[in-house]
This record gives sequence, structure tokens and C-alpha cells, in this order.
Amino acid sequence: MPRTTTRPKDQLLNLRVDPELKMQFAHAARAENKPIAEALRELMRNYVEAARQREFAAEARRQSQMIAGSPDEAEVMRWMEDVSGNEGLE
Repeated sequence: MPRTTTRPKDQLLNLRVDPELKMQFAHAARAENKPIAEALRELMRNYVEAARQREFAAEARRQSQMIAGSPDEAEVMRWMEDVSGNEGLE
């Protein structure tokens, strides 16, 4: 039967895990009526989102430190206008 979606095929992920951890994870997933694979995909999505948030926070800190260290207020205002895409933030 031909595929009807344009979604690419899922990739297979093989990994080694401690048998006790695997058993506990399977038990926890069953307690939530989730297949192990779905619980792992959820963990992966959450991890990726948390990594994005950490990256955003690190960039915000970097920019804040750059602004705080600038002695030229006009330069900071020009930079903020450039970054925000807004004209005249006065």
C-alpha cells in the first residue's frame, strides 16, 4: 500500500541502558498507560525544548552583559533598534 503522508519515515535509535533502569522506566510508562517508545519520544521533545530555552537564556545573558558594559547609551539604543526591528524606541 502506498504511503499517503509526506512525513519521512521514523528513525530507529538503539541504545544501551542498565536493565534495572529499563525495568523501572517500563513500569513508570505502564503506570501512565504509555508505550515505552512514546514516553521516550516525550522525554526527547522535552529535552530539546529545555535545551532551546537554555540557549535562549544564555544569549539573553550575553546581550544583557554586552549592553550593561557599554559606556555609550546612544550605541545601545541603536543596537536595540536594530535587534528589535523597531524604529525610534524613545
